[in-house]
Amino acid sequence: MEKLWAGRFSKETDKKVNDFNSSIKFDWRMWREDIQGSIAHAKMLGACKIIPQADSEKIVAGLEGIHNDIESGKLHFDENAEDIHTFIEAELTARIGEAGKKLHTARSRNDQVATDLRLYLKREADEISRLLLELKDTLLPLIEKHENTIMPGYTHLQRAQPITFANHLITYVLMFMGDKTRLDFAASIMMIDCPLGSGALAGTTYPIDRKMTAELLGFNFPSGNTLDGVSDRDFVIEIASALAIIMMHLSRFSEEIILWCSWEFKFIELDDAYATGSSIMPQKKNPDVAELVRGKAARVFGDLQTLLVMMKGLPLAYNKDMQEDKEAIFDAVDTVKMCLEAFTPMLATMKVNVENMRAAAAKGFINATDCADYLVKKGLAFRDAYKITGELVALCIEKNVDLETLPLEDYKEKSGLFENDIYEEIKLENCVYKRKENNEIPT
Repeated sequence: MEKLWAGRFSKETDKKVNDFNSSIKFDWRMWREDIQGSIAHAKMLGACKIIPQADSEKIVAGLEGIHNDIESGKLHFDENAEDIHTFIEAELTARIGEAGKKLHTARSRNDQVATDLRLYLKREADEISRLLLELKDTLLPLIEKHENTIMPGYTHLQRAQPITFANHLITYVLMFMGDKTRLDFAASIMMIDCPLGSGALAGTTYPIDRKMTAELLGFNFPSGNTLDGVSDRDFVIEIASALAIIMMHLSRFSEEIILWCSWEFKFIELDDAYATGSSIMPQKKNPDVAELVRGKAARVFGDLQTLLVMMKGLPLAYNKDMQEDKEAIFDAVDTVKMCLEAFTPMLATMKVNVENMRAAAAKGFINATDCADYLVKKGLAFRDAYKITGELVALCIEKNVDLETLPLEDYKEKSGLFENDIYEEIKLENCVYKRKENNEIPT
């Protein structure tokens, strides 16, 4: 396949340089967007009489045919092509002849790829947004089912106060819905301005209609500055940042799943379809899905770092370094989708051990704050109540009992304010329900 710049050079590019320079092995995935952008560009060229209307129509028909043949599997990508853009243009010219060579009029690969990448990431962001909704819809029934399932809440990974399992899960729903908002916002910003028409960096002398192509492709406006149109990759970094935060939340959730599966917690049990065994220890049931999600978070964080470091020293406008944005963002997109697709059904099929959660909540004196609050309600200063309750906890540890079974006379030795109603005040269910109004189920 002849290079686009063949006229300037007297030598063929070295094969190793060709392989090094080529991006078809990863940018092929933007073929839909490349065809979509080229169709819009061809229609504009015809409407503006930059090329004959008949040629514009031939180009559009040829591109639609290529689309259909790739979709059906009839047409395969040529690995010798430099990138997806040159592959499609060469295939178009092979099919329709001279008219195909007119497609690239008033366009550079710089504005072409910037447009393709925005369109591609918008499509992928919409799909990930859908997967986040699917995750939320999986969590909501669990939340409703476990509104009254009491478990220990933790700080510093130490039992702190009693909560419900529903409350714990609500926190993750809020995280993931925040992720969806962040991702949707990044995608919407990305579609404000269309780079097409920016040319290599300084626009074009042809009388193009940039508003027309922007509207055809779903953008709000043409980009206001041609240098920015081709050199901007903030939109890639913003999407990657949103994806990294999704993975951070998935990783936190995975860490808790891993802990809860252990014999030390035994709060949940994963379905056999979403766990693995050991090659040597027959008793093992490993939470590999959660562990892999936790591990793959590092990949997406690395992809974001790659993009930031790649861009930090680039002068305006386009530089070949920017080809490296594709593999990083494509990997981030693929990894997040893969993790959500495995994580969601794992949650949907897990078994919750309600009794074990309740038993764990009964230990660790997690109703001590409520004991102190009891004294405050009877007029004692909180710091004094805090000290007395601490002494009661120490006494319980010494006697190997808990606050719920400590005799009333021991309470009264510490403060005459204690009456028999202390036991009702520190009952775990009451500790939880007194706070319940502050935790609503998301809709």
